[in-house]
Amino acid sequence: MELLDAHLVPAVDGVAFGLLLFVVAAGLSLAFGTAGVLNLSHGTLYAIGAYTGAELSDGTWGGLALGLAAGTAAACVAGAGLSAATAPLARRGHLAQALLTFGLALIGGDLLIQFFGADELPVRVPEVLDSSVTLLGHRYPAYRLCFIVMAVLLAAFGTWVLTRTRMGAAVRAAADDPQMLAATGHSPRAVHTGVLAAAGALAGAAGVLGAPIIGPGPGTSENVLMLSLVVVVLGGLRSLWTTFAAAVAVGEVQTLGVSVAPELAPYLLFAAMAAVLVLRSRFAEPAGAGHGSAASGPDPVARLRDRLAGLKRSSVWRDRLPRRNRAPAWLARLPGRAAWWRAAPLLVLLGVLIALPALLDAYSISLAGSALALGLLAVSVTVLTGYAGLPTLGQTAPFAVGAYATANLADAGWTMGPVQIVLSALAAAVFAAVVGPAVIRARGTTVLMITLAIGELTGAVVNQLKSVTGGADGLVGFPATQALWGGEGMLEESGLYNYALVVAVVAVALTLLVLRSPAGKLLTGTRGAEARMRASGHPVGRYLLVAHICAGALAGVGGSLMVTVQQYLSPADVGFEIAAFALLAVVIGGTTSVIGALLGAGLIVATRDWVAGSWPGHGPLLLGVLFVATVYVLPRGLAGLRGGGSGGGGQGGPPSDPTGSPGAPGAPGTSDTPRAEDQPPSAPAPTPAGKASP
Repeated sequence: MELLDAHLVPAVDGVAFGLLLFVVAAGLSLAFGTAGVLNLSHGTLYAIGAYTGAELSDGTWGGLALGLAAGTAAACVAGAGLSAATAPLARRGHLAQALLTFGLALIGGDLLIQFFGADELPVRVPEVLDSSVTLLGHRYPAYRLCFIVMAVLLAAFGTWVLTRTRMGAAVRAAADDPQMLAATGHSPRAVHTGVLAAAGALAGAAGVLGAPIIGPGPGTSENVLMLSLVVVVLGGLRSLWTTFAAAVAVGEVQTLGVSVAPELAPYLLFAAMAAVLVLRSRFAEPAGAGHGSAASGPDPVARLRDRLAGLKRSSVWRDRLPRRNRAPAWLARLPGRAAWWRAAPLLVLLGVLIALPALLDAYSISLAGSALALGLLAVSVTVLTGYAGLPTLGQTAPFAVGAYATANLADAGWTMGPVQIVLSALAAAVFAAVVGPAVIRARGTTVLMITLAIGELTGAVVNQLKSVTGGADGLVGFPATQALWGGEGMLEESGLYNYALVVAVVAVALTLLVLRSPAGKLLTGTRGAEARMRASGHPVGRYLLVAHICAGALAGVGGSLMVTVQQYLSPADVGFEIAAFALLAVVIGGTTSVIGALLGAGLIVATRDWVAGSWPGHGPLLLGVLFVATVYVLPRGLAGLRGGGSGGGGQGGPPSDPTGSPGAPGAPGTSDTPRAEDQPPSAPAPTPAGKASP
């Protein structure tokens, strides 16, 4: 009883906070589970209601009712608009939806701040509710008790609508069998719009009613979104009551957990989210609905065998020619015109990067170095998303490991650049090896959620482990890196950029060599035809784990470069926003284009730090526009602009959707067929496969 008495108020606070999350998560569950939209702007819908309710609150019942009506209506309209925005992406999968809605969240957040201001708004409630009541000998806010009652009634009403009304039957039919729904005379499109409008209305109502509990302000929408995702994952998408229970549990961890076990509370939520997702993926089939099927295209194993057989036939044919008719050995080893054409963008890009220090000022050169660091992170995402078929929102975790390893090495006196690079890559690879088994079993959207949880857990460690990471203050003041043994620390922007360029060129060259090797072809095969790969006896899990480890090492190199170039490190440099930027860079370039990922990273850094410098305070708005424009204008990335051909890291055909949504395009093949000029006259040339260049 003494324990209950000591923690009664935090426990009741946890119930109130959990029920607030339930109202928000119920809308998110509707959007995802019924409308099939992975809405990362759901927190912004909450913020719309919160800001509107706070602006109209005047301490009267009329002001509260007006704020509730206006905030709910505004978020409802925004939800209906979201339905129209996501309609063109219906067959492109959850990855495109996630990027689009994240961009809309950035735009909406910037507009809300411009309209309502950057300060947290005060919220006035009726005087009767702005008081305290006695609860088992403790004084407790009356408004929170009233909110608990309203949330329980809302859960009961929502369950009744979904299970006992014709409207609820139409909603459930839209999720289970839209063709049958259309046959009954209902429009699935109208139901889809209505579901997203209702989801927005729930978020807006939660924002208005929750504003006295969580005041509207910068960062509120992101916090609410992350916690709502945890609730949806823990509660599932089948029942409002399981979502209700999960929301209360999350609320208790956030309030009671902080007072009972403050050291563990930051890790519990996302650890539980990751554990639930991993357990669900363990009981699912590992092979491939999302990774391809027998009908998804030519078997990559068969293509590889045809390639080897073709080379063997070609060599036998050449051996039968008279010696005087044979080309010299050195000439045969020269690359053909097609190879030079594919390498042309690489050479042009390298020439531009080398010339940058002579063309830009010191600040712009520093931004170019940061773009190279972010580019390596984006390339690691390309390896996982484009080649292994594992879309990731948590690649900033090994990126952070490499970054903090370099910062601590420098602080300990290990300032030699090559040593920092190797040790940081090794630390990130070890981290990727530890978390890899939790990732490689899952597919599609589940991978996004697991990697998101891993990234958030890493962020919690960064904030808590102050002796290593500096906590929220970050790290600064460590010695500068030396490029070579016996040299001085690099302080000039041009020297730092040249060092970053050399490291990036070596890392990208090694990545291209691996991706174009037979090992890279087998990795692509695990994405395009996983079932066939397994049936052929290939250890697909081992391939994916090795890819995850190598991508982690590459991200660690990027983190090391970022610290060297910036000379400081903060949690914001390795947070969720950076993970979203890296994924956007991959989509900008084309999901299987290494060079495109580098270009995408450069475009993001230029937009965030250079273009936004001429319009201060609107960086999120510009980045949001970049997100939206990329999803609509570049569905295949920059590599898709090359048309049917691919070269220098381009991609010809449409990329497959690694989230495995229904209707997504099939996985591209690989350009592994012999050139026609290498074929003997009597041997028919193999049928060209679709191309997926790095």
